Amino acid sequence: MSIPTNLRYTESHEWLRKEPDNTLTIGITDHAQEALGDIVFIELPEIGRIAKAGEEVAVVESVKAASDIYAPVAGEIIEANTAVVDAPDSVNSDPYGAWLFKIKPANLDDIDALLDAAAYAKAIDD
Repeated sequence: MSIPTNLRYTESHEWLRKEPDNTLTIGITDHAQEALGDIVFIELPEIGRIAKAGEEVAVVESVKAASDIYAPVAGEIIEANTAVVDAPDSVNSDPYGAWLFKIKPANLDDIDALLDAAAYAKAIDD
């Protein structure tokens, strides 16, 4: 299972990458897609939505179950990756490339409280 060291993670299995413009790109981890199985439907958040940290903002459905996706930090949803809606299985084949949405964080320092790769690996090992 892949856990890139350049990303931050949540205990609810979202990953996020800080972009050069200080926005955050968010998706679900390799562990999450593996647990879900074949992803068949994705509902993305509305652009312009203001989300609180930990708030449900999207849904990923697989042949096994539906899973809520949470905003890892508070901020404004600025982009949704509609390509994954048309090809939801891309999240299974490339979970760190097939991102779901981008957020402009209310406070960039909030990402410091999220898990690094080592802490996420330990969290999913427990």
